[in-house]
Amino acid sequence: MTGQVVGIKISEIKKGPSTSLDEANLIADFGIEGDCKAGKGHRQVSLLASESIEKMKSRNISGLCSGKFSENITTAQVSIWEFPVTSRVLIGEVVMEISQIGKECHDGCEIKAAYGQCVMPKEGVFAKVIQGGRIKVGDAIRVDIPTDSLGEVL
Repeated sequence: MTGQVVGIKISEIKKGPSTSLDEANLIADFGIEGDCKAGKGHRQVSLLASESIEKMKSRNISGLCSGKFSENITTAQVSIWEFPVTSRVLIGEVVMEISQIGKECHDGCEIKAAYGQCVMPKEGVFAKVIQGGRIKVGDAIRVDIPTDSLGEVL
């Protein structure tokens, strides 16, 4: 399955404003350089499909755009949340492994508080950086699903 990077964002402080980038450096076993969420652990990078954002907008919720959900990478043309944990996300030379799908909105989730719902609990994706490198808006994304020697999904 292939798609495209349509947005890259980082935040210097948690719950702070995000900054849009044209490109970013991803560091193995750390995350995006300069992002407050980077570090050891399994939620080094967050991804959200632009299609998920559009679902919220289609519910007549205005003012939502890429970055409002605190995602680092906004994707298009790939339903990133449908892939199983351990799937590999390939963007240029960068390799990430999906480590978590969905999360509970924290108590201060502005979107859930304002609109009563949020797509992150079901469609937000978190990944660990396996191989670092640079990515940029417009890069192709490929997702590889892990399979065993018989072709069965692991």
